[in-house]
Amino acid sequence: MSTLHQLREGLGEARDTLVDGWQRLYRRAAGAITRFTPGKKGREGGAGVQGKAIAVRSTGWGVLAAEVFDDDDNIVVRFEAPGMEKADFDLEVIDNYLVIRGEKQIERERTEGRYHVTECAYGRFERAIQLPDEVESGKARAGYRNGVLRVELPKALSRRRRTVKVDVD
Repeated sequence: MSTLHQLREGLGEARDTLVDGWQRLYRRAAGAITRFTPGKKGREGGAGVQGKAIAVRSTGWGVLAAEVFDDDDNIVVRFEAPGMEKADFDLEVIDNYLVIRGEKQIERERTEGRYHVTECAYGRFERAIQLPDEVESGKARAGYRNGVLRVELPKALSRRRRTVKVDVD
């Protein structure tokens, strides 16, 4: 086998490994990737010319991590969304999905001497998180603290785990 043939074979194997790694990463992260679209303030011009520029740069994809916990009686969803207020969220249960909608606003700080610049991007987002079981959506509770939205959804009565005592003869 020639050296050139071995080199081609090695490069092909490296490419296959890289492609496989990207596919695994995409499958793992696809649920956390959220699309941001221009918000109302960006469209109406309320943020000023500089604010519009920040909004345009930030439109696209971002990561808003979520965790889903399942216990005997509830499904708990923790959703990281720092910099928002309670009123910025719209929650809805559709089929077996918790749909979280919201809008993050543009923030900007600026100091000229010895530069201190803080730009925060944002826009509207929507994230659908699949629930592992049926829930009673009318009894859901939500709270927002320290940048984390926590939603507790009671399981449907028919889906709750029951403990049955069995006597041994």
